[in-house]
Amino acid sequence: MLFTPRGENRRRACSVSPTMWSTCSIFCAWNLLFLAEVLAQSQQRPTITCGGNITGESGVIGSQGYPGVYPPNTKCVWRITVPEGKLVVLSFRFLDLESDNLCRYDYVDVYSGHVNGQRLGRFCGTFKPGSLVSMSNKMLLQMVSDANTAGSGFLAVFSAAHPHERGDQYCGGRLERPSGTFKTPNWPEKDYPAGVTCSWHIVAPKNQIIEIKFEKFDVERDNYCRYDHVSIFNGAEINDAKRIGKYCGDSPPGPVFSDGNQLLIQFLSDLSLTADGFIGHYKFRPKKFPATTIPPTTTTQPVTTRPIPLKYSIALCQQKCKRQGTLQSNYCSSNFVITGTVITAVMKGGSMYATVSIINVYKEGSLAIQQAGKTMSTKIIILCKKCPFVKRGLNYIFMGHVDDEGRGKIAPHHFVMAFKTKNQRILNVLKNKQC
Repeated sequence: MLFTPRGENRRRACSVSPTMWSTCSIFCAWNLLFLAEVLAQSQQRPTITCGGNITGESGVIGSQGYPGVYPPNTKCVWRITVPEGKLVVLSFRFLDLESDNLCRYDYVDVYSGHVNGQRLGRFCGTFKPGSLVSMSNKMLLQMVSDANTAGSGFLAVFSAAHPHERGDQYCGGRLERPSGTFKTPNWPEKDYPAGVTCSWHIVAPKNQIIEIKFEKFDVERDNYCRYDHVSIFNGAEINDAKRIGKYCGDSPPGPVFSDGNQLLIQFLSDLSLTADGFIGHYKFRPKKFPATTIPPTTTTQPVTTRPIPLKYSIALCQQKCKRQGTLQSNYCSSNFVITGTVITAVMKGGSMYATVSIINVYKEGSLAIQQAGKTMSTKIIILCKKCPFVKRGLNYIFMGHVDDEGRGKIAPHHFVMAFKTKNQRILNVLKNKQC
């Protein structure tokens, strides 16, 4: 074994050929230039603050401290104003807020206008909506966080667009003529684009209602319309309690009538599959015109039979609590039929107010269903808190009626039972049954 002094080894390790030294010098120089550029960009990046008034043709808005975790217990309001005669188009580039089925804790609200504007949507979790378009040159964003935060917040960009600009993301508006047409972008030349939100706000005179008819309809199919869909609301804002219906697939919905003189139609496409789209027509009708799309149901009971009122009363809750009939015998007489998990249950007076995370919908009726991403939930009131008795965290089949606010109501004579996988086959058969 040849012994080499330690100093000699050090000298050999440090020996570098002229070619290697030249390459190393160039590489190090490039690294220094790249580092200098990154530092310069980081110094130029604007600090995102909590709210403010923003004016211009375009801009960027983000949660306080983005991309770091947003602070707790904050409420930030941004008021966007673009030039007169144009609309505001907002697109979320990143969204990561505390997730909740109902967006009750941390959320971003988007409104058309600055004061008393129509709410275009409430968002949380990580599901990014399509582009949102205001009905004027003003838009308002409000982000609220509670004491327990989770996520990196949001980043969105806005730009100004002409009201009637045709393109891949601009649609919707306020319709006040006695009759008219609304349609998806690109109709009928090609499929509607991905990542679009369109809102048509139809306003009739005070003494009239609005009738909607779809001529052609083709929107990405899903059993629960979780992805691309059309929602129709009574009134001037997106409010699940006032939702008339939610539609998708390739079968045109039947005629829809408003309760009052205002109606809101919202079309949303996600970032995946698209389809032909739709064209629909509206017209104003006298208020005496029938404002319902539900045909009268036949019944074998005598006309003199008085239905049990769908509100809490001592007499109602003194009835013997025993489930009557079967799934088959109760299906047609129920306004809604769903399976779901009870996630919250709060006692108020003699009733239980429950939030149910939906497993499947077999008969929706006018039940208001809240959606956040791919998760759906609804509100159900069990009029007599112990009849039927349900527990939080368990799965049930609910059959009942719907009140004027779109909430499910369960009285002692309605049908509720624990849901097991074997029940699903029967319910699928009933879903195709003509009542």
